[in-house]
Amino acid sequence: MRPIWIVDDDRSIRWVLEKALARENLPCKAFGVAQDVLKELEHDSPQVLVSDIRMPGMNGIELLRAVKRMHPALPVIIMTAFSDLESAVSAFQGGAFEYLPKPFDVDKAVELIRRAVDESERESRTDEAPTEVPEILGQAPSMQEVFRAIGRLSQSTVTVLLTGESGSGKEVVARALHKHSQRADKPFIALNMAAIPRDLLESELFGHERGAFTGAQAMRRGRFEQAEGGTLFLDEIGDMPAELQTRLLRVLSDGFYYRVGGHQPIKADVRVIAATHQNLEERVRQGLFREDLYHRLNVIRLRLPSLRERREDIPLLAKHFLAKSARELGVEPKKLSEEALQYISQMPFPGNVRQLENLCHWLTVLAPAQVVKVEDLPLDAREGNWLTAGDAQASGARAAAAGGAPAPAAGPVLAGGADWIAQLTGEVERRLQAGVPDVMDALTRDFEAAVIRAALKHTHGRRIDAATRLGVGRNTITRKIQDLKLED
Repeated sequence: MRPIWIVDDDRSIRWVLEKALARENLPCKAFGVAQDVLKELEHDSPQVLVSDIRMPGMNGIELLRAVKRMHPALPVIIMTAFSDLESAVSAFQGGAFEYLPKPFDVDKAVELIRRAVDESERESRTDEAPTEVPEILGQAPSMQEVFRAIGRLSQSTVTVLLTGESGSGKEVVARALHKHSQRADKPFIALNMAAIPRDLLESELFGHERGAFTGAQAMRRGRFEQAEGGTLFLDEIGDMPAELQTRLLRVLSDGFYYRVGGHQPIKADVRVIAATHQNLEERVRQGLFREDLYHRLNVIRLRLPSLRERREDIPLLAKHFLAKSARELGVEPKKLSEEALQYISQMPFPGNVRQLENLCHWLTVLAPAQVVKVEDLPLDAREGNWLTAGDAQASGARAAAAGGAPAPAAGPVLAGGADWIAQLTGEVERRLQAGVPDVMDALTRDFEAAVIRAALKHTHGRRIDAATRLGVGRNTITRKIQDLKLED
């Protein structure tokens, strides 16, 4: 193992770290100024570099940038005095592995250095060439059956009914069926029945003529017309209103439909793929879904397994989603430690693949180090406060019985806290209907601002305490306070 290099103009700091690392049998080499490090890097390199920020001549941030140009994968730990917390933001932007505030606990400093050593050794073992990621991932036998079905069904125009829990990938499979079909060069149009208000759904699906109703200033093509020659994906078909079920049945049976307010029949050349997380047979028995429409849709049924039924795919999916989040954010991808990987492989994931993707995005943004440990996972996940699969299904059934759509279970949900998710869903729908741009970005900023303001109020403005209570790094909360302009 190569030595750990320590750079600090304070001799006492160098001495303390050298002695602590020696007790742990970790080789060490100390430098008083950054310039000596750059000279040494011309013919040698460390396992980990630990550097102070404020030093005479070249400072720690400048050294970090220079080192990263020469050795991009080298873990660099930046030491900073408490008053230099703002500088820590620059350290992370420059690619630092972690920062160590002064005065520090020696044992915690050694533990952090060991984590950096583990990261360095992991990097040297896994210098993998990037490979193209397939559109759907899955090695589990249940997913192989899905792949075989896609292969058989893609060359057909038969109607397909996709069933499975929320977040299990029904739209992804629908897109794959379209992509590999003879209609691939035509549009793929998706419509979620639960996301559109009942009074707008008919116009959304079939279009309307000018003057058909108040506000209809011009003729509008519906989703059927937009998907002409291609594929129409009707998600959450179980939530379709009864009056629309009749109209859809007519299209599926004779191939014609009318725009709202129209008198001229329009021929539909569209392959329909429907999806639901609900038990349609039960809804038929309850009189909530037409039996004849059910049989029209249920020509070929393809059930997608829940993530709990394909746990062997979790490592593959997690690696894919961490890499995807890193590409979107322009950062280095995080990696899961063996312990963290085993931990998440046993999680219930009521939100299935979508929930795993959300978790990976959370880790990319908020996990403090490149190698994610169990303690870096969201607090609600570690405390077991995610809804279980049974809870999620029962919650959905109660919502459906009340005449509403089931509450989504796509991410970590605190027990007993479903109301705020329902309110959030309502706000998303309101903005989408109003045509508000950049809904995701605006709501994310509002959410983060509200959480940080509440935490700062709870800690009487103490940022360090607020970061601890939120389970984020101190540099993270500082950066977000600046980005969101939350300074007093």
